[in-house]
Amino acid sequence: MEFGLFVQGYVPESRRRTDPEAEHHALVEETEYVIQADRSGFKYVWASEHHFLDEYSHLSANDVFLGYLAHATERIHLGSGIFNPLPQVNHPVKVAEKVAMLDHLSGGRFEFGSGRGAGSHEILGFLPGVTDMNATKEIWEETIAEFPKMWLQDEYQGFTGKHWTLPPRKVLPKPYGAAHPAMWYAAGSPPSYAMAGKKGLGVLGFSIQKVSDMEWALDSYKNAVKEAEPVGGFVNDNVMVTSTAICAETHAKAVEVALGGGLNYLQSLLFRYHDTFPRPDGIPQWPELLPEYTEEIIELLIAEELMICGDPDEVFRQCKRWEQAGADQLSFGLPIGIGYEDTMNTIKLIGEHVIPKIDTDPVHRTTRFRQAVTQ
Repeated sequence: MEFGLFVQGYVPESRRRTDPEAEHHALVEETEYVIQADRSGFKYVWASEHHFLDEYSHLSANDVFLGYLAHATERIHLGSGIFNPLPQVNHPVKVAEKVAMLDHLSGGRFEFGSGRGAGSHEILGFLPGVTDMNATKEIWEETIAEFPKMWLQDEYQGFTGKHWTLPPRKVLPKPYGAAHPAMWYAAGSPPSYAMAGKKGLGVLGFSIQKVSDMEWALDSYKNAVKEAEPVGGFVNDNVMVTSTAICAETHAKAVEVALGGGLNYLQSLLFRYHDTFPRPDGIPQWPELLPEYTEEIIELLIAEELMICGDPDEVFRQCKRWEQAGADQLSFGLPIGIGYEDTMNTIKLIGEHVIPKIDTDPVHRTTRFRQAVTQ
């Protein structure tokens, strides 16, 4: 199993009340987390693209963010988690150009994750009047197979569709090296996993909450990917999952850090904006918040495998459970409202004590898939 980091520009009101430059500090700190993850042996970072989601995510121009990191890092793969390719948000040709440019600037380390946006508040900002959030599925489906053609055809043949049109044109630059960057899809429901598998796309499994969720996800995806008709130059047989992670020198310290992280507020914000996700029992409607987490709640979340938290040995065992369940990649959602030093400590401890015991292959899985195209 490979390891990654997930960043999104979390700027809660509580931080803004005490720091007038909270937004700036949060975004700059996240670049520093990625740079440390690169040094600590993480293989991937995923940067979100969200719009209008106050507090929850201020990382809107993730192509700019990733361009900076292409120069600031050496080994870690830089992923769009996601680039939104709906023409009403980002014209598909502009997305193809950004992907290829980042592929060059990173020396072939770019990973292209796509998706359809997060909930009605974001989607309706670009598609006013839409009454069915599933309308974005048709637009995405019409678009996704065109990207490899833009990258691989000397002159792109052009496209005439329901939602966008382009005459034949040379789309430049072309990706760096063999084939094109690995392609991923941000999936939620089991049908989305199967759809991604059939298209040969890797899955960004942001919706998987705990280890026991892996069974339905893997069944849906792995069965479909066996029969894949890839939209791209190769099959990216990959399921990435995310989890909150806090690692400290002792269990007691890790729980203490978690208690100060405002985890209840972040979870409440998630369901405020991601209103297309199924709402679990007990999650209140915004602006009502989940109650603040107690030590007992933190321990229950750990026991229920809803978060990774503990000393390095405990975190290793918790990560090993994800590997045994079949995850191809485990990415940690950082920061989660905890302080800079505690976040950096988590990254360093996981890099020193956990990753070397689980990810023993120095070659990225997606690099191997991509290179196989020319072998």
